[in-house]
Amino acid sequence: MSSRRQFLGMAALSGGALVTGSSFKSSEEYDVPSVIENLKPMTDGVEPITVEERKKRIARAQELMEKNKIDGIFIEGTTSSVYFTGMRWGQSERTFGLVIPAKGAIAYICPKFEEDRAKELINPVFGDDVRCWEEHESPYKLIVDVIKSRGVKYKRIGMEERVRFFIANGVQLAAPDFKVVDATPVTAGCRMIKSPAELALMQKANDVTIEAYKATFSSIKPGMKQGELNANLGAAFRKLGYSGGALIAIGKYSAMPHGSIVPQVIQEGDIVLIDGGTSVEGYASDITRTIVCGKPTARQIEVWNLELEAQNAAFNAIKIGAPCEVVDAAARAVIEKAGYGKNYGLPGLPHRTGHGIGMEGHEWTNFVKGNKTPIQAGMCFSNEPTISIPGEFGIRLEDCLYVTPSGPKFFTQQSASIEQPFG
Repeated sequence: MSSRRQFLGMAALSGGALVTGSSFKSSEEYDVPSVIENLKPMTDGVEPITVEERKKRIARAQELMEKNKIDGIFIEGTTSSVYFTGMRWGQSERTFGLVIPAKGAIAYICPKFEEDRAKELINPVFGDDVRCWEEHESPYKLIVDVIKSRGVKYKRIGMEERVRFFIANGVQLAAPDFKVVDATPVTAGCRMIKSPAELALMQKANDVTIEAYKATFSSIKPGMKQGELNANLGAAFRKLGYSGGALIAIGKYSAMPHGSIVPQVIQEGDIVLIDGGTSVEGYASDITRTIVCGKPTARQIEVWNLELEAQNAAFNAIKIGAPCEVVDAAARAVIEKAGYGKNYGLPGLPHRTGHGIGMEGHEWTNFVKGNKTPIQAGMCFSNEPTISIPGEFGIRLEDCLYVTPSGPKFFTQQSASIEQPFG
């Protein structure tokens, strides 16, 4: 089973659906429930990120390089490459990527035999300088050469966080008089703050996910295999015009925040937790809903209500300028006051209260103890203070939010009760 983190990464980069739980036939081989079959596409009104917005991102990155005394940064063909240039490439054993200098146009570092393919993907409006290396040559020297050719002020080269060690080390060896540094203040400094166009795409991803969930949750019944429920969800996303999936955890396995490899079957009275989403033009959603198949017990209702109280406390703690850690503390205080474990102790809240979200399901920054990053308008987070009770069940309510100048707003309507997961 793919992990939740792997799903969210796939969704952000490729729109791929998570395969989770026990095996089940594809939607082409079983009868899709009518509530799912009747869904209509939700693809109208989607506006891709424009070239002009990407130019502004590059300009902002260059401002942050100056602020952090960096002469240029190197990015492999991962999400940040898409963010700045719209170019998708990926990673292999051969160094390919782009250099954003503190001044001047972007340049690309490319294996020579891949040059033609690279030029198909590169938008020259951001720069048409493609520097190629043959199999026996060093790509690291080319990275350094680009930065030198654009002008050196600080002798500091930044590496985006997803750049592999062998590349960063290769650049350092090729330029011993330079210092290789972390480029996260530049890349995360840009990506953490979402524009109106980004927020619109994230809103669409959340709207689509809620519609897929509504149809899928209505199909839940005793005796249903985990894989069948997942197939229903995948079919729902496809009918809506997207790819998507989720982590599905049932009964006692819902106490494991990222699920279990054990195949599960829904029984009357079981907790059913579904956590996942989709991607719209590269922007992710991440939503969790937890219900009971059948009539909930007083115990299940009590814990579910406590989870909602913790989620509300986290939301209410979000203030412009406040450190991110206060949000985690607010949710944790509610759960601990009710007698649950302290400091990630179980039963209780075993992980941070929320993570950043955007082009990747998990990205900078987080609602977690020790994170002093000030909350700013344009930041986006999940709000998901799970309550895990090992051997019994877990409850997670997760809605993502964005911060406005006047405070936080949810992308989605919170669950109203354990029997009303969609308000």
